[in-house]
Amino acid sequence: QVQLVESGGGLVQAGGSLRLSCAAAGRISSIGVMKWYRQAPGKQRELVADITSGGTTNYADSVKGRFTISRDNAKSTVYLQMNSLKPVDTAVYYCYAVVQPGLVGYWGQGTQVTVSS
Repeated sequence: QVQLVESGGGLVQAGGSLRLSCAAAGRISSIGVMKWYRQAPGKQRELVADITSGGTTNYADSVKGRFTISRDNAKSTVYLQMNSLKPVDTAVYYCYAVVQPGLVGYWGQGTQVTVSS
C-alpha cells in the first residue's frame, strides 16, 4: 500500500504565505505526475497545480504567479509554495500522485488552509 501524508496547512492572514508538503511512502518503484487539488466548502474539488516526473508544471489560472509547485523525487515529496494568499484560497488542500507499480492514483488525507481577511 501507499500513503500520502500532507503537512503545512494552517491559518494565515491575507497576503501571507504557506508551504504545503506531501510525502509518499510505501510500496513505490516510481512516481509519475503529482498534483495538488483543493476543495472549498460547498464547492467541487478543483485542480490547483501539477508537476510531471520530469518537472513540467501546470497551474490553475487563479493561482498563476502566486503558487509554485515543486518536487523532490529522491524524497518522494511534492511541495506547494503559496504566496500572496487571499481569502478565496481558503480550502482543504489534497495531494494526489500516480504511483508505480500499477499506475495507481492515491490521495492524501487533506490539510486545511484558512486565509483571514
